[in-house]
Amino acid sequence: MDRDDERPLYLQVADQLRAKITSGELQEGDRLPSVPGLASDLGIARSTASEALKVLISEGLAVARSGAGTFVRLPREPQRLIRAWYRATPYGSPFRQDMERQGRAAGWTYDSQTLQAPPEIRTRLALTEPEGDTEDVVRTHYVFTANEEPVMLSTSWEPLATTRGTPIVLPEDGMLAGRGVVERMLSIGVVIDDWVEEVGARPGTAMECDRLRHAPGSTIMTIQRTYYAAEQPVETADIVVPADRFALVYCGKMGRFSG
Repeated sequence: MDRDDERPLYLQVADQLRAKITSGELQEGDRLPSVPGLASDLGIARSTASEALKVLISEGLAVARSGAGTFVRLPREPQRLIRAWYRATPYGSPFRQDMERQGRAAGWTYDSQTLQAPPEIRTRLALTEPEGDTEDVVRTHYVFTANEEPVMLSTSWEPLATTRGTPIVLPEDGMLAGRGVVERMLSIGVVIDDWVEEVGARPGTAMECDRLRHAPGSTIMTIQRTYYAAEQPVETADIVVPADRFALVYCGKMGRFSG
């Protein structure tokens, strides 16, 4: 350490690690020293080593993976996430289309469950008051990946009154698994003709940041989306993307005005 440097010791240690990253000595995906290892190598307290690693994580130069350690993550240009009604290919997964345009391999994991919609979701789906413990929605949690890196989370809700007894009642099962809400609904005669998205930003929860492999408290963008068929909500979703990884791009065709 530099004896003439009056800054806290953890910042000096962070400087050393950052220099190794920016020089290329440490590459994307390389594992950084553990807290005990860094403390032993430099003769510093473990608390100092921990704070130094936290600095790199907060700067977006490293990511902590539970049970695995801390790894180098180099800054990248934000990827464009298209939010458009009109697409060159109207069928299939919109997320997969976006990733393929960027030369990235799309994938996702999911978990679906039938349950009674909570109050906020009942309002968004215009559901009537529940009767007893009746299950009236299908909830699906998603983790979306690009080149095997988690990049987006989503929780979708679909009313069972729309899909019960059909082949698409579970979004990721059957012949249309992974084809997207619009195509799935169309297969049972439900034509989605409108959508609304509300975009916001906030610090990610501990669970969100862990699933996205981001530093705790990292800023995320939130998208609250609802699809409509003849003014009836048929799906609503809460989507989460890292603010430093994506730029949301909205576009659509203009209609003709008469008058």
